[in-house]
Amino acid sequence: MSGEKENESPIGLDEEASRKEASPQLVDSYSVRKKQKTREYIQHAALHWFMFLAGWNDGTTGPLLIRIEEVYDVNYTIVSLIFILACVGFVSGAIINMPLSPKLGFGKMIVLGACCQIVAYAMQAPGPPFPVLLIGYTIGGIGLAIQDAQANGYVASITEGKEAKMGYLHATYGFGALCAPLVATQFAYLPRWSFHYMISLGIAIINLISLVAVFRFKDQEYCLSQIGEAEKEKAETDVEHSEFRKILGNKTVHLLALFILVYVGVEVTIGGWIVTFIIRERHGGKASGYISSGFFGGLMLGRVLLIWVNKKIGERRVLFLYTIIAIGLEVVVWLVPSIIAGGVAVSFVGFVLGPMYPIVMNHTSRILPPWLLTGSIGWIAGFGQAGSALFPFITGAMANSVGIYSLQPLLVAMMAFMAVLWAIVPNRRVTA
Repeated sequence: MSGEKENESPIGLDEEASRKEASPQLVDSYSVRKKQKTREYIQHAALHWFMFLAGWNDGTTGPLLIRIEEVYDVNYTIVSLIFILACVGFVSGAIINMPLSPKLGFGKMIVLGACCQIVAYAMQAPGPPFPVLLIGYTIGGIGLAIQDAQANGYVASITEGKEAKMGYLHATYGFGALCAPLVATQFAYLPRWSFHYMISLGIAIINLISLVAVFRFKDQEYCLSQIGEAEKEKAETDVEHSEFRKILGNKTVHLLALFILVYVGVEVTIGGWIVTFIIRERHGGKASGYISSGFFGGLMLGRVLLIWVNKKIGERRVLFLYTIIAIGLEVVVWLVPSIIAGGVAVSFVGFVLGPMYPIVMNHTSRILPPWLLTGSIGWIAGFGQAGSALFPFITGAMANSVGIYSLQPLLVAMMAFMAVLWAIVPNRRVTA
């Protein structure tokens, strides 16, 4: 027996020694992971602040639109040049982003976009001549497109809980768009109406400071490594400009970009013109500006509360369901001559439209090669932002010739077109 104990003793000692050696390693691993999670929260906070600013920017125009018409004495078509010049900025930003992003990297590009927005708001805040106001929208569009591309590409590159994180990111956009009309509606009836852009400028300055402090001009791979993400695969032919050419030559990327173009067009057209529609067609009063807040509030809630529905039904199928519901609700706004019914329906339209953008970004990350993902999402998001300018301009031009009541049939047609585009988008991974 004593011999057996003598033989077992060294084994027991070895196990004990192994546990003592492993314990510091486990503690160290836990400490590293905790630091990575903390860093991830900080990074997301910075990106969420930008998305709040993006939503604030898009939610500002609607309540101020009628005041801009009055101050500059312009009709629907001329005031809609705001959207066209912003469109020029969005498309320019998307094009600039593709070749410059591989050269400058994530950290420098997103700061460049933030600087553009500061310049834009600084130009708009004094209430300048109308052409200068338009130039401000163009510069702001460039900045938004670059930042939007970088932020979406960054979150799409995260492997853990990507779908929920994308939904929360875009819910923050909805929150910004919800808050903006509450403030802009007040400024719309003040003598110094353009001072609303002073608030936008303050938010943009905080955005710049946070992006510099958090990402420190570093590239995406370095920033992702700080939160424990492994480096993504690269193509064997990954030479200079090859990524740019492959993105532009990929039909799936363009289909997704076209879908986002129409989707963002629907979103911003409702947010931008619904106030004018309610005032002119439903004879609403000064409080009509808050209906825009109701729409963007629904947008924000939909991106958070419907995450479980997306998972239950499947993101591809559920988008068709949301589109059908949105069309039905828009018909209610169109045909029921009631401010209350219209306001409630508009809020629920925002609720079902909300999840669509993050769903498309998640789908993009599943069907495109990882090495092409950031650049592709940059183009999709940047080009898609042009919809926030193109379709509101079309709405303004139509309103000037046939009346603002044309808003509702246009929106229904755009939503139906979205369903057609989504049916064409591939459901399997495509080659570059």
